[in-house]
Amino acid sequence: MSSLNPTLITFLFYIVAMIFIGLMAYRATSNFSDYILGGRRLGSFVTALSAGASDMSGWLLMGLPGAIFLSGLSESWIAIGLIIGAWINWYLVAGRLRVHTEVQNNALTLPDYFANRFNDHKKVLRIVSAFVILIFFAIYCASGMVAGARLFESMFNMSYGTALWISAIATISYVFIGGFLAVSWTDTIQAGLMIFALLLTPIVALLSFSDLTQFAIALDAARPDAINIMGNLSFVAIISLLAWGLGYFGQPHILVRFMAADSVKSIPNARRIGMTWMILCLGGAVAAGFVGIAFFQQHPELASVVNANPETVFMELTKILFNPWIAGIVLAAILAAVMSTLSCQLLVCSSTLTEDFYKTFLRKNASQRELVWVGRLMVLLIAILAIWLASNPNSKVLGLVAYAWAGFGAAFGPLIILSLFWKRMTLNGAIVGMIVGAVVVIIWKNFLGDTGLYEIVPGFILSFISIVVVSLLDKQPTQDIADRFEQADKLYKKQI
Repeated sequence: MSSLNPTLITFLFYIVAMIFIGLMAYRATSNFSDYILGGRRLGSFVTALSAGASDMSGWLLMGLPGAIFLSGLSESWIAIGLIIGAWINWYLVAGRLRVHTEVQNNALTLPDYFANRFNDHKKVLRIVSAFVILIFFAIYCASGMVAGARLFESMFNMSYGTALWISAIATISYVFIGGFLAVSWTDTIQAGLMIFALLLTPIVALLSFSDLTQFAIALDAARPDAINIMGNLSFVAIISLLAWGLGYFGQPHILVRFMAADSVKSIPNARRIGMTWMILCLGGAVAAGFVGIAFFQQHPELASVVNANPETVFMELTKILFNPWIAGIVLAAILAAVMSTLSCQLLVCSSTLTEDFYKTFLRKNASQRELVWVGRLMVLLIAILAIWLASNPNSKVLGLVAYAWAGFGAAFGPLIILSLFWKRMTLNGAIVGMIVGAVVVIIWKNFLGDTGLYEIVPGFILSFISIVVVSLLDKQPTQDIADRFEQADKLYKKQI
């Protein structure tokens, strides 16, 4: 840190560029709707790549390659499950959610949509859903803070605490300034950087071997069963890995991208762009971990850092294989992955606190300018909480992401699906289902983790059943609720 080096210069340039985009977005932000939803004017390209970038956090370049490095291709079941879940989410949920949230009094947040969809006059559903968002996003944001800290710690030999604050400030700055438009525009750039890095690094690592035979020998010496996609996995383990795909239906930071699309007609093209990007990125992440097994077997003198923390495998490959200028660009992709997801999570938390607490309970007649500045203040408060949760240097990125992903998937997934497809669903069914999903995930994670079953599976199933059973035992929804549902349904069918 005593003198500037090419990698540091690249990083600084990247961070300054993101803050500049935040300033540009600031000029395009005139009201609270602009700040938290971009005025619902994102085209298909930005919708697709911002949804993908906000989804694929630091775990894509750290957690997933690290898991593959440790266990081989058997861990790629996560990627398979995610691809299936993401495609179904784009196909079934994206367009309908775009229309339903607009019909439901132009809802700007998920709690706002739930409250309007079920005429939640007592605001119970709004409060419960807002608390679920804050609890699990605090954990999710912490995972992003950890990933960013690990990057700066590894690259510049900083202490973990210093690295944590620097990476956090880099992200907070442009979210604070520019809001949703800044997050979406920077996500688009970051998505391009991520796919470049994930495709380039494993290819260069593979080309470092004289031929494929040498690679195969090194791979077999390090992990004889690395190529076996079944590995030693049980049926429960495979189901748990595939079940990551269930999480897509309940992730607020991804769903909000669908809500912000300029029209339903842009969704199919966004789906094609987004899924292509996702498949290539996940393939690159798996390949980086897989090739890394053989590479560090071939070069054991370079493997000490990776052996101590497998989640650094992508970073170490990049530092070893590329000159500092190229390495700076490639490693900035990790920062891009962290910043893209963390920024939208901070914004969703901010919008929840501002729209669903401050405006609803404290200042119903607050001006648009006031709400924007309250939203900015909420970004700072959530960021400080996430920094505190991430302060433990032994935190693992993938573990934190898995917990938060399961919480959202189980609490919101069944609720989102049924609210868009089932007119008979009731307010009480929604409240009970959300609580059941969140509570089951927390209990299973802390007391039944030894079963080996990923907590999203029981959480999702029991939440879905709870919603259906309670709704059927409950009174029929009012005619007003039914009419709005039918209006949204007809509008969606007309627009596709």
